[in-house]
Amino acid sequence: MKVIEKIREASKEEHKVLFSFEFFPPRTHDGVDKLFEQLDHMSIHSPAYWDITWRDSAAKLSLEMANVMQNLFSIETMMHLTCTKMPIEEIDHALDTIKSQGIHNVLALRGDPPLGQDKFVKTEGGFECALDLVTHIRNKYGDYFGITIAGYPEAHPDVPRKDDGLPTLEGYQNDLAYLKKKVDAGGDLIITQLFFDTDIFLKFVNDCRQIGITCPIVPGILPINDYRGFLKMTSLCKTKIPTEITAALKPIKDNDEAVRGYGIHLVTEMCKKILAHGIKTLHFYTVNKEKPTLSILMNLGLISEIKISRPLTEKREDFVRISSELKKMLRR
Repeated sequence: MKVIEKIREASKEEHKVLFSFEFFPPRTHDGVDKLFEQLDHMSIHSPAYWDITWRDSAAKLSLEMANVMQNLFSIETMMHLTCTKMPIEEIDHALDTIKSQGIHNVLALRGDPPLGQDKFVKTEGGFECALDLVTHIRNKYGDYFGITIAGYPEAHPDVPRKDDGLPTLEGYQNDLAYLKKKVDAGGDLIITQLFFDTDIFLKFVNDCRQIGITCPIVPGILPINDYRGFLKMTSLCKTKIPTEITAALKPIKDNDEAVRGYGIHLVTEMCKKILAHGIKTLHFYTVNKEKPTLSILMNLGLISEIKISRPLTEKREDFVRISSELKKMLRR
């Protein structure tokens, strides 16, 4: 089922709130085992969908993880797909593969520059931007895939910025216009980049509506797990950190438990404000950590308790076999 269809159905129920989770492919054998446990624990809470990021250096692993999440855990899965180091024939191979697996959802992205490069360079025989990828998917596969696209409340990181770190007005407006082109080319749904100033997100939604973007806009939410990770992610995404958040985190930055507790409270309040403005879908960037996200959902009353005790017993043989196959992929 397409994620956009789930969101449309849920919108008919006044108080229905959907939530979803993002994960990334593991890099180590231990990471495989931990991710399987996290997927098992978080699937208990019946997310509307979840997604798996794309790693151009491990395409086969990304494809297999999408298959596992869709068909072993039986949760609607969205697979990221980027243009980075991907000629068209490899893009079509990835799309044909997930189509054969019964996956109906793709998040179409330009992708980051390859490791060691500062700027994105079009791959020979590939696409230059997400708009090209969206257009290709819609033209070749028709309505089979629900296509999600990325939106940037503070504009794409490549957009020129002022001294305060925010985008120039021209850069912001050009980025919005580009987003509209992606929607018009076939994007069904927008998931935003992370943010920590809720007013910036709400202004972004209003600005999108003003230029005729009518599709659902889902906020991308990053729980704070530790101070170093928080700084790394916000720096990478060029995200504005409100002064009150910086002031609260600095005295406790070396205490992971305190940082995590503050982050849970902060993000809970952010989500409450977003929900109060009529947005009823939340997407969590879990960074493969379950407890902060589940704590926030419990604070919001969207889950009754954090269940993390279920052993991987129902499909133990399948888990062992697939885990072994994934670990072999990491050795290649």
